[in-house]
Amino acid sequence: MTDFLQQLLLLITTPLYVVIIGAHWGLSAWHRRDIYSLPDTATNIYLTCLNSALELLMSGVVLVFLTWVWLQREFHFEASGFLYWFVLFVLEDFFYYILHYVDHHCRFFWAVHVTHHSSSRFNFSTGFRSSVLQPLYRMFYFAPIAWLGFQPVDILVMYAATQIFGTFVHHDSCGKLGPLEWIFITPSHHRVHHGSNPKYIDKNIGMALVIWDRLFGTFVEEDPNEPVRYGLTKPVEAPGPVNIVIHEWRDIWRDLRTNARDWRESLGFLLARPGWKPARKQEPHAIAPALTSAGRAISGDI
Repeated sequence: MTDFLQQLLLLITTPLYVVIIGAHWGLSAWHRRDIYSLPDTATNIYLTCLNSALELLMSGVVLVFLTWVWLQREFHFEASGFLYWFVLFVLEDFFYYILHYVDHHCRFFWAVHVTHHSSSRFNFSTGFRSSVLQPLYRMFYFAPIAWLGFQPVDILVMYAATQIFGTFVHHDSCGKLGPLEWIFITPSHHRVHHGSNPKYIDKNIGMALVIWDRLFGTFVEEDPNEPVRYGLTKPVEAPGPVNIVIHEWRDIWRDLRTNARDWRESLGFLLARPGWKPARKQEPHAIAPALTSAGRAISGDI
């Protein structure tokens, strides 16, 4: 069932994506705005193909896992129709916020998510620059929704729908959207999220609703006096087809092999926020905050 729904959504949305991206690219070129490039767009397509293949391979595992959780449920959500889908939407958006927050604040998961932020351009095709390996663990964040009594297939359908929404906020062709700015993630909010400016890093994490960012202190307004600089503070040195996916894993392995002195430091390099460095009083030069590809300046013990 889930495979059929995924294929149906793909069949419906792919032509729409192609038309919108093509039109946006053409209009940008017409107005002499250099926001697309063929190599960058090709990388975006390549990454989403890898991600889609893994999604397909994992779909059965995800459905079995969520069904098992659903069978252990302690609650039976009785509502139907609009209320059922509205509550599911709010819950799923909340748990995706948690997932996305962890992706930005734990280096192990940042190594997966960093691919999505690795482009210095921001356009509709950037929404397809996928976190390739996220399908391996996303289901664990959605497990509480199944435990609350929501059908596993419905959870996956709602995720696909919010992903479509999330794709279309990747553009810089519109300004503020009035009252919608207080409820939904808008293109303005998501431009901030892709910024490497220090004030914009790790902000506006929500997928569809901005209320979680406003509640939990991760919201920042786009500042017209500080244009967004897209991409990473430290660009990927060799953005080839393999390195674009694994470059942060290479850096983690290098730190574990050459910079970690004990198990605590190993855990820090692996699980602390990106940019974490051990604070060694005997080495004053080592305690200066290190700015990594994630743009974080972090030092200290864990």
